[in-house]
Amino acid sequence: MTTPEYPGSYAYPDNPYPAGRHARPEAGYYPPLGAGADLPPAAPMPPRPSSNTASKVVAVLVGAGVIALVAGTMGGALGYVVARETLPAQAVAAAAGTTASGAVSAMPGSIADIAARVQPAVVQLNVQGSAGEGTGSGFVISKDGFLITNNHVAAVAGDGGEIEVVFSDGTKVPGKLIGTNPGYDIAVVKVDRKKLPTVDIGSSDALQVGDSVIAVGSPLGLTGTVTTGIVSALNRPVTAGGEGETAFISAIQTDAAINPGNSGGPLLNGKGEVIGINSAIASMGATQGEQAGSIGLGFAIPIDVAGRIADEIIKTGSSTTPVLGIQLNMQYQGDGAQVAEVTPGGGAEAAGLQPGDKITAVNGKPLEDATQLIVTVRAQQPGDTLSLTVERGGQQLTVPITLRASTG
Repeated sequence: MTTPEYPGSYAYPDNPYPAGRHARPEAGYYPPLGAGADLPPAAPMPPRPSSNTASKVVAVLVGAGVIALVAGTMGGALGYVVARETLPAQAVAAAAGTTASGAVSAMPGSIADIAARVQPAVVQLNVQGSAGEGTGSGFVISKDGFLITNNHVAAVAGDGGEIEVVFSDGTKVPGKLIGTNPGYDIAVVKVDRKKLPTVDIGSSDALQVGDSVIAVGSPLGLTGTVTTGIVSALNRPVTAGGEGETAFISAIQTDAAINPGNSGGPLLNGKGEVIGINSAIASMGATQGEQAGSIGLGFAIPIDVAGRIADEIIKTGSSTTPVLGIQLNMQYQGDGAQVAEVTPGGGAEAAGLQPGDKITAVNGKPLEDATQLIVTVRAQQPGDTLSLTVERGGQQLTVPITLRASTG
């Protein structure tokens, strides 16, 4: 019996399992919709291969190319994604001034100025545990030492492992894993330092296609690397993960140069505010012993979603995931998403959804497939109400459902 695959799924670059395939208890397995705690339990990151035997497996993206979380290693670096896009012309072309001492100073608002301001708050994470080791990135969000990164960067330290946090000035301090949410690919790490430089947090909700962005990180271990680009698309349904864990992201797509060593770094707007966390890339693939690199298709977790998850982890050690209270038939081949099961006592049961119902739209926006429905739900908050368009027995219904919280 073959196991089903998520359409358009992603895999970690060092995932030892077949491309795009995730373990399922049976062929008819129905992944829960937006349920963080109901997802299969997170598996440890696969061991980092040595430099001469490194392997990388990536998943087919809807019939063309492949996409992978940048969680591989190269020269000892575990992936972290950097997205980029061009900044406004006036910022790009800004002339540098000269100080009285003769040193060149960046014009306020230029890429050089933004990079100089943000770099002290961007860190490199060297992580090791029983399941492997690698390097990623993160950024400081509070002066008392809380950092955000990707789950696929930090989770390997969750079982007695270690995290070394390296600041831009070369200072190295131990980090403590506070909590993770694999379903969103978010992790929070804390260091025992005070009065740290922090990033400015913006809003991903205000982004438009074509907006300028800039990213700072350590691709291939090259710390302090800055790249620029534009927002290529918004609300791009992205699934990514390895054996036992899957992230569902309504992602910001950019034309960023993304390479192993970039995951968990900040994606900034033209003001230097964080609007996303770089997490995944599309790649044409790699053969045995090679790693895939950037082809200008990068994906970031919107900060409006990631910020909520991180705040909850900091306050409680865990976070909530909005859920409809249904499971979906991921083998359904038609347009929209088909309900496989309705969770007793959940929001969907209260709203009257039934097994076999086909959900064709959310808030009037047509659905292509189950993955799009899942990431749409994940982009909301518990307590939000969605209006679902449902087909049942040849009739079309409008069903409002209030999302409930699942801890994960």
